[in-house]
Amino acid sequence: MIHFDVFDRYHNQDSSIHRLDPRVKVVVTMLFILSNALLPDGAWLAFGVAWLGLLVANDQSNLGLGYTFRRSFLALPFALAAVSAIFSPLGQPLASWDLGFVTLVPTDIGLIRFISILARSWLSVQMGILLVATTQFPDIIHAFEHLHTPKALTTIIAFLYRYLFVLADEVFRLLRAREARSAGVPGKKSGGTLPWRARVAGNMAGQLFIRSYDRSDRIHNAMLARGYSGQMRTLNPHSMRRHDWIVFAAACAALIIIQLIGWIR
Repeated sequence: MIHFDVFDRYHNQDSSIHRLDPRVKVVVTMLFILSNALLPDGAWLAFGVAWLGLLVANDQSNLGLGYTFRRSFLALPFALAAVSAIFSPLGQPLASWDLGFVTLVPTDIGLIRFISILARSWLSVQMGILLVATTQFPDIIHAFEHLHTPKALTTIIAFLYRYLFVLADEVFRLLRAREARSAGVPGKKSGGTLPWRARVAGNMAGQLFIRSYDRSDRIHNAMLARGYSGQMRTLNPHSMRRHDWIVFAAACAALIIIQLIGWIR
């Protein structure tokens, strides 16, 4: 069974954000992420205003004020890769940590830069989550096509999303088959030694590759038989209305204000 509800459970809700043209939501999301990247380090007031805008968008989407906030923390560990920014040679030293082979000296400018990177990542991830939660994936792909994104790229992304669930189900079936053939002594962990587990995992990966390759060939032949011409289709008409233009203009004005707040200090 394909588990589409993992990502699509909120798409059928009715709100002002859901009704926006997908092109508006995609462009505003990209501009929002770009705006965060352009803000200077330590622009706390600008970051706060950007988050306030996110809260308003959450409220208008009927998903709840904390919807994107709760889910955004999953991406913060990836932003911790920028922890080396704390030890920037610029600024005043805050401490000195002698590790024997190296001495780490965190500085005030480095700490501000690191926290700013976390804030940018956190806000950008929240905006991406809001886009995905309020827009059906085919509409996002179609919006990118309207924006003249290369068709090869949009087609690859669309098929990756569509058949990711199929591959996940294949993996679950392989895991169930392994468990059914790995019965052990009651009270003890089933399976064999670590080399045995590694060999079984390798065989499973090979079987998954062969099944995926065979399925892709069948899918290609089925698409050609149905007249596929290289363009993705959607049942939702995309037409820019007056309300869409007003929201787009208001969002652009808000982003300009955020930039002014961040740079005029």
